Amino acid sequence: QVQLVESGGGLVQAGGSLRLSCAASGRTFSSYAMGWFRQAPGKEREFVAAISWSGGSTYYADSVKGRFTISRDNAKNTVYLQMNSLKPEDTAVYYCAADWMMPYYIMLRGVANEYDYWGQGTQVTVSS
Repeated sequence: QVQLVESGGGLVQAGGSLRLSCAASGRTFSSYAMGWFRQAPGKEREFVAAISWSGGSTYYADSVKGRFTISRDNAKNTVYLQMNSLKPEDTAVYYCAADWMMPYYIMLRGVANEYDYWGQGTQVTVSS
């Protein structure tokens, strides 16, 4: 099992940047594919970005491509989401998720219920 704790959310003006972190427990972090999802009020949870368990592959939603970057540091058991050029429509609760040895073709689906473990979420608010 793995436990996930997100941090780094906050209030930022449009055009600004934030970096979210997700710290994972456990000694097998490097075997987990990691994803970021977000959920705005009244909307369904949506895929943002994912990184393979090896760190060699990443995948992004079209809405964040070119603005957000997902990365991982397996030595620190942490995955990051660097968010630049933020827009008011990026406002949401951001969740990180993990799945053990998720195949790449499943990671590309960007489907929330493919992930077994979830953090509690961190609020990101972008003001206009």
